[in-house]
Amino acid sequence: MSRYGMFLVALLVKLGAPADSSLALNSLSAFPEDLEISDYCVDLLRVFGQRYVAYVNCLVSSARPVKVCHNCFSSYGSIVEIYANISSDQVGPGNVSCRDSLLRSDRLMLVYLLQSNLKGIWSESDCQNCVNKGLHSLTNDTLYFMTALNQSLSCFQKYQQANQSELCNECKNTYKSLNDLYSGMEKNNTLCIDIEDAMNVTRRLWSKNFNCSFPREETVPVIAVSSFMLFLPIIFYLSSFLHSEQKKRKLIHPKRAKSNTSLMNIQDKFS
Repeated sequence: MSRYGMFLVALLVKLGAPADSSLALNSLSAFPEDLEISDYCVDLLRVFGQRYVAYVNCLVSSARPVKVCHNCFSSYGSIVEIYANISSDQVGPGNVSCRDSLLRSDRLMLVYLLQSNLKGIWSESDCQNCVNKGLHSLTNDTLYFMTALNQSLSCFQKYQQANQSELCNECKNTYKSLNDLYSGMEKNNTLCIDIEDAMNVTRRLWSKNFNCSFPREETVPVIAVSSFMLFLPIIFYLSSFLHSEQKKRKLIHPKRAKSNTSLMNIQDKFS
């Protein structure tokens, strides 16, 4: 069996395929196209397979609770690095480029498809919002959020054996700070799936498990506006009533004044 076929067998075994499935790959050694793949390209493919398996294992182990960005950004960076070497136009040893032989030699384009799937998971998870561009470290905002999250969870753990009202009172400030921080990151589009999931779990703990609550500041303007709208009809009818009464008084005064002058004229005639 060729080195390429041996690599595929090893990759299948690492991914959990039955060992018997390797028998179907024996026919690969009969194809002359296998000779077109250089040893350098096969080595790149082997490294890609190893890093692919490592990244998939990291994703699976970080599925619940979701920490795919925090735990797996390093292994994803390794995948991106080796794929860049495979898809590069630059030639390697022996004046060979692996892009055509590994990415474009068949309709399936398996290596490209595998890389696209991993890239899609990374993009759907919004991990780029929590990891720096070099894929070497988490962003400062993410680290700051995780510190605030740990403070809230530590407070929950400290007072969870006490009565619920004590936990709500003692942990209210740390939880509120965490909630405000999350809202700010949401507005700035700096959230990834790890932070979203962590905040959802923390909110469920706060509201459902511990039955805690506190009035949110943004509800104050809403209540004020709602109260104003509620009393607006009353104010309108009251002002209309006062205005109509004032008109009535203005209409009555001239009549009284006119009747008084006519009365005075009659008295003058008889005097």
